[in-house]
Amino acid sequence: MEHEGQPGREPQTPSTGPARYAFTPPEAPPRIEFKRVRRAPGKPPEKPGRGGFKLRRWHLLTAAGLVLALLMSVSWVGVDGWRAKGHLQIAAGLFVQLKQQVQRGDVAAARGTLAALQSETKAARESTGGFGWTLTGHLPVIGDDLQAVRTVAYVLDDLAGNGLPALLDVAAGLDPHRLAPRNGRIDLTALNAAAPRIARGLAVIRRAQAGVADIDTTSLVGKLATAVTELRTGLADAERIVATADRAARLLPPMLGANGPRTYLVLFQNNAEVRATGGMPGAYLVIHADGGAVTITDQGTAAKLKTFPTPVRPLGIDEEALYTDRPAIFPADVNLSPDFPTAAQLARTMYAKRSGIAVDGVVATDPVALSYLLRVTGPVRMPTGESLSSENAVRLLLSEVYAKYPNPSAQDTYFAGAARDIFNALIRGQGNPKGIITELSRAAGERRLLMWSANNDEEAALGGTVLEGRLPDSDDSAPTVGVFLNDGSGGKLSYYLTQTAALSVGDCTEEGDRELHLKLTLGSTAPGAGLPAYVTGLALSGDPYTVRTNAMVFSPIGGGVVGVALNGKEVEFGSGVERNRGVAVFTVDLRPGSSQTFDVTIQTADQPRAAGAVTPRLWTTPGVRPWKATVTGGPACART
Repeated sequence: MEHEGQPGREPQTPSTGPARYAFTPPEAPPRIEFKRVRRAPGKPPEKPGRGGFKLRRWHLLTAAGLVLALLMSVSWVGVDGWRAKGHLQIAAGLFVQLKQQVQRGDVAAARGTLAALQSETKAARESTGGFGWTLTGHLPVIGDDLQAVRTVAYVLDDLAGNGLPALLDVAAGLDPHRLAPRNGRIDLTALNAAAPRIARGLAVIRRAQAGVADIDTTSLVGKLATAVTELRTGLADAERIVATADRAARLLPPMLGANGPRTYLVLFQNNAEVRATGGMPGAYLVIHADGGAVTITDQGTAAKLKTFPTPVRPLGIDEEALYTDRPAIFPADVNLSPDFPTAAQLARTMYAKRSGIAVDGVVATDPVALSYLLRVTGPVRMPTGESLSSENAVRLLLSEVYAKYPNPSAQDTYFAGAARDIFNALIRGQGNPKGIITELSRAAGERRLLMWSANNDEEAALGGTVLEGRLPDSDDSAPTVGVFLNDGSGGKLSYYLTQTAALSVGDCTEEGDRELHLKLTLGSTAPGAGLPAYVTGLALSGDPYTVRTNAMVFSPIGGGVVGVALNGKEVEFGSGVERNRGVAVFTVDLRPGSSQTFDVTIQTADQPRAAGAVTPRLWTTPGVRPWKATVTGGPACART
């Protein structure tokens, strides 16, 4: 709940508690004198003889009374405004301190800070709650500023009094160690108890967002406008975090079998043979959850599922035009599309046809994500006797295994063993629980952890999160571009790919749409000789050491890709549509040590009016190595 940069003086000494804030309101308010006005000496006025004069005098007295009331309101608002400023400045620092204490897990200190925070926000709200603020809020020039201060004081007091106590109770009760698996079981009691408190805190945060959303910062003085903007940013950050916790508290208990047994298919994507969502689905596990107890009931590889003679599910017309029917026939190709819900349903159907079991959901991850978890669990011992660690997991699982085990069945055994042993380490509670949550969050943020549920309500709750693995249904004012890769070599040469992408905003058109410019560079670090035959694979490029990759660029919703150039020369590309986004597909062949840079021109649809700069979003296929990606925004398009 950070809200730094409030108007006024800045804190000078970084100590703990409210005392670290340099601003200390003086004990007495500023002197404002009200002088008596005496009537000038002379003959008293005559009594009016006509009703008209009485009426005029009444109007004059009424006007004079209103002016006097307004002057008194302005004077007292000056006093209260000065007081409110001091309380809000102290409150801003306490919000920061409270956040730091919660992050450290110091709940006792956080409760003391919350009490001090509630005192300051209550005082600020009371200082801005009088009739004078209501009256002067309609004045020209200063009225908007006064109303904004009053709104901020109200919002922060509501947050401190009604939202934060519930969330602090959750922080106290949801100790990561209580949530950690023990002997194959996760205790769901704490999650069930936390769910209503998290929901209550989230409702208050969203109420606060609505409260400050209507403040027009363009009419405010500079420091106040900055403070309101920072408050909005802080509330947005808090909403995102608490909304994630709210989803987890609602979803995890039923998904872990609180209301009945559940079964999940867990796919391990092999990034050495790249697919749009990350890599070819190689090994898989099937896990069973019942009342928080989790066990492995089956495991295998894509080869075990075998190829199907006809599509297991119908694809949409657009999808079939882009990918043919391969995703519905070959288990290794279910994720040629970057849309994970589509890939998950195909994988579920294939497994059901081979096993007779319709799983309740599908999860996907990759060796890079597993290496993150091994940082916390520590090394695991493989059945072969090798130690699999965070330092060697990616190298062993995506490269060296092919030299050590030339036989594909031995490779499958190795992959399945690695997946099983890492999963067992997690479910036994090996490693620090807080660290596991951190690394899982990192993997999810890189789209290396994806989830689909066959339960419609649960899948809807996953919607819009990084776990869903689906491009946004609406771009709003941030047009989203996707760059996704599929292997075209028929081998495991994607291990040597490097990827760079720079997305920038271009010119606007009179119609309100605009161009986006993407500079995409793919490179190869593959050697020129010495790789196992299983790595060079089918050599579909015509040369065993040339990495062939099919690149797909997805436009924003309603837009399209209008041009692809290599070294200034136009390149032919295939085109299609998926989920209302234009798609361009072109093939990139990379000799060892080479790279190619493509300039892609993308047209957006008519963009909604934006108040400020427009910053597009960029989605990419998770690779063995992280992408070097940059995004540059630009001004909103003017409307005529």
